[in-house]
Amino acid sequence: MNHPTAPALSGYRVAVTSARRARELCTLLTRHGASVTSAAAITMVALADDDELRRNTETLAARPPDIVIATTGIGFRGWVDAAANWGLKDLLIAGLSTSRVVARGPKAAGALRAAGLREEWSPESESSREVSQYLRESDISGCRIAVQLHGASDNWDPFPEFLDELRSAGAEIIPIRVYRWKPAPPGGEFDQLIKQIAHREFDAVSFTSAPAVAATLMRAADLRISGQLLDALRSDVQAMCVGPVTAQPLVRLGVPASWPQRMRLGALARHIVEQLPVLRSRTMQAAGHRIEMRGSCVMIDDAVQSLSPATMAVLRALAQRPGAVVARSELLRALPGGASDPHAVDTAVLRLRKSLGDRKIIATVVKRGYRLAIDENFDAAFARSEHHSGT
Repeated sequence: MNHPTAPALSGYRVAVTSARRARELCTLLTRHGASVTSAAAITMVALADDDELRRNTETLAARPPDIVIATTGIGFRGWVDAAANWGLKDLLIAGLSTSRVVARGPKAAGALRAAGLREEWSPESESSREVSQYLRESDISGCRIAVQLHGASDNWDPFPEFLDELRSAGAEIIPIRVYRWKPAPPGGEFDQLIKQIAHREFDAVSFTSAPAVAATLMRAADLRISGQLLDALRSDVQAMCVGPVTAQPLVRLGVPASWPQRMRLGALARHIVEQLPVLRSRTMQAAGHRIEMRGSCVMIDDAVQSLSPATMAVLRALAQRPGAVVARSELLRALPGGASDPHAVDTAVLRLRKSLGDRKIIATVVKRGYRLAIDENFDAAFARSEHHSGT
């Protein structure tokens, strides 16, 4: 019997943390069958209302720094636009024109030139480490260095190692935080989303900015579930980022994040559609049925069937050794919540059989346990794949 092909993300649950264009990303993922939950990790501070940025702009216009570093094109342009809004643009540019000007790459250099400033040096690689090395080749001890930062907050700055290297060389750092953000208010939807991620209630979580990652990690610390969150991200919940800069805070913590080649929202959606089934699914053939495990659900002959955490835990334990007998004691240890009653295993198996729709998929081995009734052809194919993989 032929079954219609299910959408690529049918049965997968994805958390979306975007503050901007979240609805667009949710729509793209839902169109491919995903179950999506969205809660913004951050809120942006409007440039015109950013008192910290205005104070720093006034200070630097009156007393220019020895060195100014532009790290991003969009961030430097935003700073100039904000200064113009406050009537400070001409004073700011005049002041910065007396400073040594360094750009962290071609985009930042372009923004400097558009404002009438000319950089003395810029690496092609957009590497902050190269900027640090360049500046430390000269004596910057005692220098006042204004560093334009994009997407910072009161408690978090991008490029922390870069700033620390400059400080260790004796420089005084004036952080110019453009497009600052604040974490979502505590006690709301974002807190609930983080708890669900930590409890492994999603198959993937998407991030479209490094500040969103930082806000997630900081709020998890506030909620005292940092370890639980990181354990989930290192195992059952796939972190899908818009690009390597966004992923960097996770990679530093040993989280296996992934991202598309193009740093665009549409590319991120396609990346999730293409990669999540590869990373988070397993297909078997048992009792004449095609069984594909997807996150919290299973597809039986292309029909999606949701499973409870307990029944999914039993199915995953059986699927680790397809066709082999798994003892009740081992299945008991696999159950969530630290179950201790052996009858909990029999109850979970009973419910799993009901969900699968054919009790023959799971065979009872008297006095020993349970096993998946793997079809002979699949069993042979599985054995061959295990042999060729060297396991």
